[in-house]
Amino acid sequence: MNLIDRISHQFEDNMRASLEALELLAAPIAGAVELITASLLDSGKVLVCGSSGSAGDARRFAAQLVNGFELERPALAAMALSADSSSLAPIAGDPDTQALFARQIAAFGQPGDILLTLSANPDSARVLDAIRAAHERDMRVIALTGAGGGRTAETLGPADILLCAPAERIARIREIHLLILHCLCDGIDCLLLGVED
Repeated sequence: MNLIDRISHQFEDNMRASLEALELLAAPIAGAVELITASLLDSGKVLVCGSSGSAGDARRFAAQLVNGFELERPALAAMALSADSSSLAPIAGDPDTQALFARQIAAFGQPGDILLTLSANPDSARVLDAIRAAHERDMRVIALTGAGGGRTAETLGPADILLCAPAERIARIREIHLLILHCLCDGIDCLLLGVED
């Protein structure tokens, strides 16, 4: 296969996965937009965490809530749990970093807040611990994952929302996650600002 064919295949694979995601996830994404917006309007906040390569997307999503997406609006209460390097440092010399998101949720999470998790790996121990910690704080969870949902899907409660990218390849999962995050930002702005188009 030559390079142009490989590139074409990447684009076509992305389009197939995105169209499948649209059919499966449009309604749950709308539900997530409504859930986040209701929390923000009730003085709640959004805590965002991403495992491994998804940490950057988590930081970017939180920043877009605080600073704005495509429209001018007041800042929204959001915090990326992977952004504070002092919180991510091993605690008291303990090299186990699995519980670091969970510890931040225990410190900052309040009933009515939302936890949004991002991980291409549906069995990420750090994300699973974060979900459990959010439930202990009476927070609802929106989990973005892929590869069938795995243990993340099993750990979510009935009031939580699973946004599982219909893909196995990490590249496709992360591309769909980015599109979902953009849909969330756009939908939140639409509901808060009354945008019609």
